[in-house]
Amino acid sequence: MKRLSVYVQHLLRYEAQSLVLASGAPVTARFATGDRASNTPIDHAQLVSIVQEAAPPEALADLRVGRPSRFSFDETGQLVTVDVVPTPGAWQVTIMPGGSAPAPVAAAAPAPVPNAQTRGQIRPAAVGVIDAPPAAPHAQPHAAAQDDHGAKRAAASSLAGQDFGPIGVDRWLRMLSALNGSDLHLSCGNYPKLRLHGEIQLLEETMMLEHDKLKSMLFQLMPPKNREEFDRRRDTDWAYEIEGLCRFRGNAFMDRRGIGAVFRKIPFEILSPEKLGLPRPVLDLCNLTKGLVVVTGPTGSGKSTTLATLIDVVNQTREDHIITIEDPIEFVHDNKLCLVNQREVRMHTDSFKDALRAALREDPDIVLVGEMRDLETISIAIETAETGHLVFGTLHTTTAPSTVDRIIDQFPADRQAQIRTMLSESLKGVIAQVLCKKIGGGRVAAYEVLIGTPAVANLIREGKTFQLPGIMQTSRNVGMQTMNDSLLELCKRGLVDPKEAYMKAVNKGEMRGLLTSNGFTIPELGK
Repeated sequence: MKRLSVYVQHLLRYEAQSLVLASGAPVTARFATGDRASNTPIDHAQLVSIVQEAAPPEALADLRVGRPSRFSFDETGQLVTVDVVPTPGAWQVTIMPGGSAPAPVAAAAPAPVPNAQTRGQIRPAAVGVIDAPPAAPHAQPHAAAQDDHGAKRAAASSLAGQDFGPIGVDRWLRMLSALNGSDLHLSCGNYPKLRLHGEIQLLEETMMLEHDKLKSMLFQLMPPKNREEFDRRRDTDWAYEIEGLCRFRGNAFMDRRGIGAVFRKIPFEILSPEKLGLPRPVLDLCNLTKGLVVVTGPTGSGKSTTLATLIDVVNQTREDHIITIEDPIEFVHDNKLCLVNQREVRMHTDSFKDALRAALREDPDIVLVGEMRDLETISIAIETAETGHLVFGTLHTTTAPSTVDRIIDQFPADRQAQIRTMLSESLKGVIAQVLCKKIGGGRVAAYEVLIGTPAVANLIREGKTFQLPGIMQTSRNVGMQTMNDSLLELCKRGLVDPKEAYMKAVNKGEMRGLLTSNGFTIPELGK
C-alpha cells in the first residue's frame, strides 16, 4: 500500500473537506466547523517521497520543473484529487474527496520563534508555507523575470510580514537563513543576492550597494585584525555569529567595482549522518585509532559539513582528545565524551603547519586539518597519521584517485617514492563529494568512497593509481563506490533529475551509459 493511502483513509474516515500536508507543518484536516492539526510536523523529504511514490509520470514531470500539478488517486476504492504546489524547500499537498476539486489553499503554520533552547534555528520548510500565496495552475514559481545581471529572483514573498531588522548585512543574513540559502553575495553595483538550491538569486531590491557604504557595513562586523589585513592584502576571512541564529564564514575582497563580500551559512546544529546520507563505510572510519582520512570536493560541496558530522560522531562515541585547526573556525563542537580544542589560524596560531607541528606535543588522539594547502602541511599530516593519530583533512580535488595523485605530486620527484610508501600505509579513506540540486528543492550530496584496503595500498605504493577506479568498482562489498554509482542511486531514489546527475558526473561518457541502460532519458542527448 502506498503511504498516501494512509492519509486518504484519514480523510474519508473523518469525512473532512480536505487534508493538507505541508513541509515542516502539522498535517491539517479541514472541516466546516474549523481546522484540526496533528501534533507532529511532516518532514519535507518525507512529503516529497510520498508524492513521488503515488503520482503518475505526467504529474512528476511537472513537479520536476517546479510546476504545480493535480492528479487523481485511487488505491482505497474511493477516488480523491491530489493537488501539489511545489516551492523551493517546501511543498504543499492538498487531498480532497472526489475526482475534481477547487484550487488548494495554503496551509498556515506558526512561525518558529528563536529561543535559547532551539538556538534560533529558523525552520526553512515552515517558512515557505507561512505566507506564500498558492501558485497559479501550471505557473512556474521561478518565472523568467531576471534582473540586469540575469540572476533569478528569490521567492521573497514567502518572507512577507516577517521583521528581519533594518537594512544592512544582519538583515540579509537573517533572510538568507529563513530562505535556507547557503551563501550571501554582496557586490558593488548590485543588489544583495543569495545562493538558493545551488543557484544565484536576487534577495531583495532594497539597496543598490556602493563601495563606501558597503565597506562601512562590513568593517562593523570584522575584528580589528581583519580590518588591518583587508587594508594590507585587499581580502580577508573571518567568522561572524548572530546570536540565536547561526554562524557565518565571511570573506571580503576587492574587485574592479569596489569592495565585495560572501558569507557562507554555518548552522549551530551539526547534521546527523542520516540527514547527510553518509554511507556506513564512511562512518566506520570514525572507529580508526590512526591513519589519514581525506574529504575532498570543489568549493561549496559540503566538505566542512561532512567533517563536522564525522567529528561529532567521534565526540559522541569515544573518550579522546580532539584538536581542530581551521581558518576560520566554522562548526563549534562542545565537549561531549571527548575533550575538544579548536584553534583558528591567524588568531590562535600563525599557520596550519605550525599548529599541526605543535599538536604532536599536545597529546591528541584525533586531529582535524581544515585545509592541507601546502607541501609542509601535507607532509606533517602524513607523519602525524603514521605516528599513531587519526587525522582528518580536506583537499580541493574532484575524485578519490585524483586526491592520491595530488598529495604525491606536491612533493619533489626525489621524495615521491618515499611518500608513496608512507601514504600507502597511512591512507585509510578518501571521500569525494559533490552537491546536486534536489527534485522539489534543496540539495543532496553524492559520495565517492575509496577505502584503504591492502589492494589500494599496493597500487599507491607501485604508482598505479590509474587502476584505482577499477578497484573501486570491484570492491563494493567493502563499501567502496564511484561517484557515478552514487549519482545513479540518487536518480533511482527519485532525489535527483538524470540531467543534473549527468552534469555533475566527472566521467560523463560512463554516466550517460549508466543512465540510459537504467531507463533514464537525458533531454539533450536522447535515450
